[in-house]
Amino acid sequence: MDPRIKRLDAFRLEIPPGYKQGMNGPAIVYADEAVAALIEPEALEQAANTATLPGLAGAALAMPDIHTGYGFPIGGVAAFDARDGVISPGGVGYDINCGVRLLASSLEAKDLAAGLEKLASALYARVPAGVGAGGGIRLGKRDREAPLLKGAAWAVERGFGRPEDLRRIESGGALPGADPGEVSGRALERGRDQLGTLGSGNHFLEVQEVTDVYDEAAARAYGLFKGQAAVMLHTGSRGLGHQVCTDFIEVMRRAAARYGIPLADQQLAAAPFRSTEGQRYFGAMQAAANYAWANRQALTALVREAFEAALGLGEAALGLRLVYDVAHNIAKFEEHKVDGEARKLIVHRKGATRAFAPGHPELPAAYAAAGQPVIIPGDMGRCSYVLAGTARAMKETFGSACHGAGRLMSRHEAVRRARGRRIADELAAKGIIVFSSGRETLSEEMPEAYKDVDAVVGVVAGAGIARRVARLRPLAVIKG
Repeated sequence: MDPRIKRLDAFRLEIPPGYKQGMNGPAIVYADEAVAALIEPEALEQAANTATLPGLAGAALAMPDIHTGYGFPIGGVAAFDARDGVISPGGVGYDINCGVRLLASSLEAKDLAAGLEKLASALYARVPAGVGAGGGIRLGKRDREAPLLKGAAWAVERGFGRPEDLRRIESGGALPGADPGEVSGRALERGRDQLGTLGSGNHFLEVQEVTDVYDEAAARAYGLFKGQAAVMLHTGSRGLGHQVCTDFIEVMRRAAARYGIPLADQQLAAAPFRSTEGQRYFGAMQAAANYAWANRQALTALVREAFEAALGLGEAALGLRLVYDVAHNIAKFEEHKVDGEARKLIVHRKGATRAFAPGHPELPAAYAAAGQPVIIPGDMGRCSYVLAGTARAMKETFGSACHGAGRLMSRHEAVRRARGRRIADELAAKGIIVFSSGRETLSEEMPEAYKDVDAVVGVVAGAGIARRVARLRPLAVIKG
């Protein structure tokens, strides 16, 4: 590692402002010695590059799941002043509002053992998955903008889920500034039949067991208990969100030149947040985020249907409640204290999760004492976590934590290393049932392609920006 990068304590590194010309503040990387050894040098360069953008508030941040992304590193957090700072599509990513939600059942995992294969098969049959997969809810021309405005509430109105679900979704499952008018016809067309679909890549649906509870009070508030059967769902805005990002990358490149914004990397293309271009992208991004929440809400209804059909149990017996839904790739207008002063900021979280502290006004009343549930998926062969947000996160990271284990190798490298192996059989040997539409996806997503989520969570917990509540292991996995 570059000797100019200093270790601040056991869990934090600092890339100082003098590391690169034009940095407006330091970049802070959350990593202990073991995790730091796994970070690509290119990802650290991207963290430093992020700090060169105008209006940076405090420091650019990188979570322990950091790896190289488009412009900003994945696992990056950066906040910019809403008056004189910028907004950048690279700080959000192509899969706008890729996120995770967790459902907790009234059942114990042992209750599923005899019918687990049947359940996994039912989930795979009901949830469209795969590259470019459609087959979900088909939107007509007259209603194709409604989910972009209403988000998860649109799905609930259509019978996909329950009104109480909305109280346990970040931002209530809809951002009020969405502007479908800034979403191109091509993006709308790509999203026409992808609501209620999983997609491919790192997107997944998992039936899980709560194996460990670390914080009894928080687990009780979240409705989690040891031995419980749960479901974790990870997907985003699909082709619609990807197209929104694609459409605005070139707009932002021209805007950066027009407004004289120096770019350490052309992939950092940005516009002033208050500019016409900045507001156009913000409106389109929020619309795509709402589409993602509608998608995850529709999928939740399909999951509940599959459980009822496969297990022969009614809604009351299953008790599949939404614990929480968190966004990963998003830019949000928030107020935080910076150097003791309350400031209105546009907070970019790219491969990072909001981790708001106990008592925050945006939390459901039931979670006020515990703090926000922070859902951290691992790889499909090991485990996932539920954490809780902390006051320290509000002070240090704009209320943010990691979003997962973080890739350790590229998809191409994972496929190369998996040659000749049967990943599904290897997982089956661990007692994990896997259904996938493509063998290559299993190779790309094999457990070794990711950092050990135990180590990543150990950093955020050790740094105090989130605390452990529960650990979950996979029982059945649905992949695209």
